[in-house]
Amino acid sequence: MSKLNYLTEDGLKKLKEELNHLKTVERPKASQAIADARDKGDLSENAEYDAAKEAQGLLELKISKMEELVQNSRVIDESKIDYSKVQIMTKVKIRNTKNKAEMQYSIVSESEADLKKGKIAVNTPIAKGLLGKTVGEKTIVQAPAGNMEFEILEISPMT
Repeated sequence: MSKLNYLTEDGLKKLKEELNHLKTVERPKASQAIADARDKGDLSENAEYDAAKEAQGLLELKISKMEELVQNSRVIDESKIDYSKVQIMTKVKIRNTKNKAEMQYSIVSESEADLKKGKIAVNTPIAKGLLGKTVGEKTIVQAPAGNMEFEILEISPMT
């Protein structure tokens, strides 16, 4: 059995829209590219045909993986989230105890992560180190750059 993927309602909607785009727009484009390349003659020496077939295979793999992701997705009921501790679907403000730098992250599923928007995946080292912690607690996070100590300053709903 595949692992469950927890999403916001908006995250699931975006995933379904992307899957629909791949099926209704990209799949016909890939088929047309194969047909166009096939019309150019001898397939045994047609690099364009080979490339189009490979692109179609990659597209079908992506569609298959996204279908599985949608099938195994569960929408999180945000009204039942306990904001007294860090968990998926919470926003957390932290301070690096060494350099006093403050950061704010939203803990989200892997498919919704976007570091530019401050959304980190629940399976990242920082998120793993913060999960279950409460305001005022300190935690050591094992990051690629080495161990870092953070203090939890605030936990709030994602907005």
